[in-house]
Amino acid sequence: MAAAMPFSFGVWSALINNFAIEYAAFDGADMGALQSLREVPGFLSFTVIFLLFIFREQTLAVVSLLIMGFGVVITGWLPSFWGLCFTTLLMSIGFHYFEAVNQSLQLQWLSKTEAPKMLGRMIAVGSFSSLFAYGMVYFSLEYVGVSMQTVYVIGGGVTMGLAFFAWKMFPQYPAKVEQNKHLVMRKRYWLYYLLEFMSGSRRQIFVVFAGFLMVEKFGFTAAEIALMFLANMAANIVIAPQIGKLIARIGERSTLSIEYFGLILVFVGYALVESAAWAVALYILDHLFFAMAIAKKTYFQKIADPADIAPTAGISFTISHIAAVVVPIAFGVIWLTSPAAVFYAGAGMAAFSLVLARLVPKDPMEGSETTLTKSVIHAT
Repeated sequence: MAAAMPFSFGVWSALINNFAIEYAAFDGADMGALQSLREVPGFLSFTVIFLLFIFREQTLAVVSLLIMGFGVVITGWLPSFWGLCFTTLLMSIGFHYFEAVNQSLQLQWLSKTEAPKMLGRMIAVGSFSSLFAYGMVYFSLEYVGVSMQTVYVIGGGVTMGLAFFAWKMFPQYPAKVEQNKHLVMRKRYWLYYLLEFMSGSRRQIFVVFAGFLMVEKFGFTAAEIALMFLANMAANIVIAPQIGKLIARIGERSTLSIEYFGLILVFVGYALVESAAWAVALYILDHLFFAMAIAKKTYFQKIADPADIAPTAGISFTISHIAAVVVPIAFGVIWLTSPAAVFYAGAGMAAFSLVLARLVPKDPMEGSETTLTKSVIHAT
């Protein structure tokens, strides 16, 4: 499943900017509106907890992959603003519900000791899947000459096929701890909630506007975007497992501090860049820093009540998407006047995240959730 989701999302993200501009005549405001709509299911991710009364988490993960794959399959066949809104919403429902359940299952099935390294390996697996997807996009468009519509069908079809395989070939694995099936928000998780909120706000600047910058400012073709993504994923395959080892060695606070300081520099770089080559370098570096977000997951795993993992996964996705629903459309309007201002705002978000990262304890645990918390186990 770690390979299934990135394949169709890789195809969708590699093509969406060029497809929207070439087939649906999108401008920056249109793209911002589309990306804001894409984040609405993420904002509603807390509802995953209610679906757990009907589905086991493992089953829900497979069903979500099927929905996501189907949304990608039909994307190329509705080339209009409202058509892309519909297919994007369908794809996003599958994507965000899968990600919420996926995070929950990861933190339940992996021990605290092995989680950083295994999460790094899973990112590498996802990166390899994305690498294969981007390679397929590049060669299909550049050398085979197939249409974007056909590439969308292949991308979504692969994810649906892998989901069916996971459904038929693997048993239902029992949960180690029975999960709470009600909404859970605890005061002692406040720093984790804030880190998620800022991550969701900041990530939208990267997801929505970094790729759009390549197409609008530097005139990248869909094949060139796919080639850039190929280089990006190749770097992740090598580096993501090392990031997992780094977290295990230096801890969550230091890792998150490195990530956010690096992102300040990257976003300022986006605002000032005039060279396509430097823009690509910033994009790859940006994505590598985001891989360090593994530390956010392992920080929560260390401070959480094991029964809170599933409901908190949905809540955390909702929190991270509060700003994500607003940021793309609001900053899409700002983009029309000053693209640089969008990236300077991203640098400001990264700076505030750096301040929050310094509140993470060197050895987080229940009762020591922040540097402001007394080391007393809470019953809260």
